[in-house]
Amino acid sequence: MTYSDMAHILIVEDDINLGQVIFQELKKHHHDVELVENAEAALVRVNKYIYDLLLTDLKLPGMDGIELLKRVKAANQTTVVIVMTGYASVDTAVVAMKNGAQDFIQKPFGLHELVQKIDDALAIKRMRNEIDYLRHTQEGVIYRTSDIVGASSALKKVLTMVEKVAKADSTLLVTGETGVGKGLIAGAIHHNSNRSNNNFVQVNCAALPQNLLESELFGHEKGSFTGAVRMRIGRVEQANMGTIFLDEIGDMDIGLQSKILRVLEEREFERVGGEKTLKVDVRVIAATNQDLRTLVEQGRFREDLYYRINVVNILIPPIRQRKDDIEPLVSYFIRKYCMEFNKPDMGIDAPALSSLTDYDWPGNVREIRNCIERAVLLAEGDVIRRQDISIHQPGNHLPAAQDSSDTAMSLSSLAVSEREMILDALKKNDWIQKEAATALGISKRVIHYKIRKYGITHPRWIKNR
Repeated sequence: MTYSDMAHILIVEDDINLGQVIFQELKKHHHDVELVENAEAALVRVNKYIYDLLLTDLKLPGMDGIELLKRVKAANQTTVVIVMTGYASVDTAVVAMKNGAQDFIQKPFGLHELVQKIDDALAIKRMRNEIDYLRHTQEGVIYRTSDIVGASSALKKVLTMVEKVAKADSTLLVTGETGVGKGLIAGAIHHNSNRSNNNFVQVNCAALPQNLLESELFGHEKGSFTGAVRMRIGRVEQANMGTIFLDEIGDMDIGLQSKILRVLEEREFERVGGEKTLKVDVRVIAATNQDLRTLVEQGRFREDLYYRINVVNILIPPIRQRKDDIEPLVSYFIRKYCMEFNKPDMGIDAPALSSLTDYDWPGNVREIRNCIERAVLLAEGDVIRRQDISIHQPGNHLPAAQDSSDTAMSLSSLAVSEREMILDALKKNDWIQKEAATALGISKRVIHYKIRKYGITHPRWIKNR
């Protein structure tokens, strides 16, 4: 059994014996299958659920298969249709294809031939979903436990847990401070799971207003709200047969939490503005930097959802508790940014490395990454020295270990740091300036000023002018 083979299929066949044979064959391939005997019964099902694939005879009592095909495609463009006919000709095939059929098969046919056509049609559907997902994601990352950088016993313990739970398909909760790498661990779990050939879809629940988050998660129908000029597939649907990673789930509105609970328990949902139910098979990995138990007690997080996602809890310790990971991470990010900035290989001297290993890194891995990116960018020569390192100690707005003669360098580093913080906030908040300002604790006026000051641009802003 592979998850990529599974689909929600409706068979429409008035020959009940043939219908049962096909039904049993598709069940053997682990599909979720339903069987009806006429087009009218099929439309009742189609108006309630959205199917991955419809397999219909062309000659049916009452409404024929071509008319059913037209109505199904009008109701939901994402349903793939294969038509069966004992009266096949070039003309009937052309009519079916013109009206939206993916393929046709002539009776009598072998079950192996039918299964192959269904597999091919579903593969095309998955490819379309992946393309739609890639249009709405910023970058793709491949996650392997062997690629995760670190040498500490604490990290090795986490990676051992990843190997244990990856193939179990259980719902997981990944916890830890901001910047520790919760998304990386979630990706590693997916990569090592039975779902690895399908999408790993990430949603930051804190990055969008709740009304937009619902559409992001579940998609929407055309005209469901102002600006919904076409139907859009949501992230949950894009993740079908794969994994959805709900980052910062503690920030999700409690009303929306009930819809996530339904996905977990019933494996179904509706698009925003839609009435038809979609069936999905997704693995859910949630993450948070908050204490969900406290949020439950405060009435801000559903208790039933808390227990449902907390089947297995993977806690990622902060960098200050795994100092042995700092040096490997520094080396990794130096190599990464040397390649990115097209600079020759660089080293780091002992005083600079010592200052990095002695620091507690409240921003964790993300802060290390940003610090090394700045250092590689600003360093002269092929060695990073202490003066190239900008570490912000509590209560000190200048980089540590610098004297007054380094004021110009300090101000330059601070400007780079501030620009980096603003860019990071914008990326996390889908380039919505108001949301980024809120995350940074500054006003909209201030963030607009800073964006102009540092020359930050984004294609979406240009389009909206």
